[in-house]
Amino acid sequence: MRVLFVVPPLAGHVNPTVAVAAELASRGHEIAWTGPAGPLARLLPAHAGILPAGERAGGGYADLHTRWRDLRGVGALRFLWEEALIPLARAMVPGVAEAARAFGPDLMVADQQALAGPVVARRLGIPWATSASTSAELTRPFADFPKVGQWVAGQIGGLLTEFGDGAAAGSAASDWDPRFSERLVLVFSTPELVGRAEDFPPHYAFVGPAFGARPAGPGFPWQALDPARQRVLVSLGTLNQEAGSRFYAAVLAAAERLADRVQLVLVAPASLIGSAPGNVLHLERVPQPALLPHLDAVVCHAGHNTVCEALAHGLPLVVAPIRDDQPIVARQVVEAGAGVRVRFGRTRAEELRDALTAVLDEPGPRRAARRIQASFAAAGGAAAAADRLEKLT
Repeated sequence: MRVLFVVPPLAGHVNPTVAVAAELASRGHEIAWTGPAGPLARLLPAHAGILPAGERAGGGYADLHTRWRDLRGVGALRFLWEEALIPLARAMVPGVAEAARAFGPDLMVADQQALAGPVVARRLGIPWATSASTSAELTRPFADFPKVGQWVAGQIGGLLTEFGDGAAAGSAASDWDPRFSERLVLVFSTPELVGRAEDFPPHYAFVGPAFGARPAGPGFPWQALDPARQRVLVSLGTLNQEAGSRFYAAVLAAAERLADRVQLVLVAPASLIGSAPGNVLHLERVPQPALLPHLDAVVCHAGHNTVCEALAHGLPLVVAPIRDDQPIVARQVVEAGAGVRVRFGRTRAEELRDALTAVLDEPGPRRAARRIQASFAAAGGAAAAADRLEKLT
């Protein structure tokens, strides 16, 4: 069969599709991606087939990031929908439709934040599945803030009305939600992390993280890792580093307090760090997948991709969520017992030191992390996702 992946130009959303696509290709299926071609070319393997869609929107991400990085809470959510997701969907619809007509997919797999995919799939009568690259929207995130949920629904409804809601289907804009396929939702997590309290329908397939080939990572001074100390990665991901100056200061101060026993691998811009204690290995980039097996814990912003990569190696976490889905993912980590949450904007060195000591010394977080690690392995990852996709056609 032919499978067309519809994705936004964001690494955490593209990465799972690379693994699933590789599995499908190994079974003889034909694969292509559609989205802003320039950014996708930097995120996908060199041989990937890319059909451009929404290139104009993809070209403006540097400006969007500059305006977004200091926002928090509802302000960040409004910006995400009004300035990013809805304009991206609007820009992508014509290109996705052209890609579908040219490629002739038997199946579309659309990321939850690539709303153009479901709009076009319904219009053209193509079966489609959801790629849920973060589990946040699956857990009723607006249950305590119904007006916020209604506002998000209004943004989506307006988009569907604008494009005729897939006129061939003849349904009203309120009758469906392009974030959730009615046939298959691939959840790249497991109930051990998401939580078992939610009542998910059977077409929600918890396949665990799908890790695939990445573009070649930077070099790393492996000889600088200290075998006499516990080793901890500190990373705010690729999009949040510039907002971390105050947090990095607390990290460096906490490192001084743990100098006798902990080595930190700190990933951050040099302009925000200055001089660092001797037990801090400061780099601007690291080959994270290769580095994780050599670590004892991870400090991060609770980005879904980093959290799942750490837990897939049985590593407990200190999470400092900033915005978007990160508070929800952080809550999942804490409720699962696999880590400790600290305040991103107001973290003190003592708070960070205590959190690190807890995840490194107390058996509970590591035991919970290893339980989630086992659930990830049992879920099947890319192979399980490919199995479910094959059953749709």
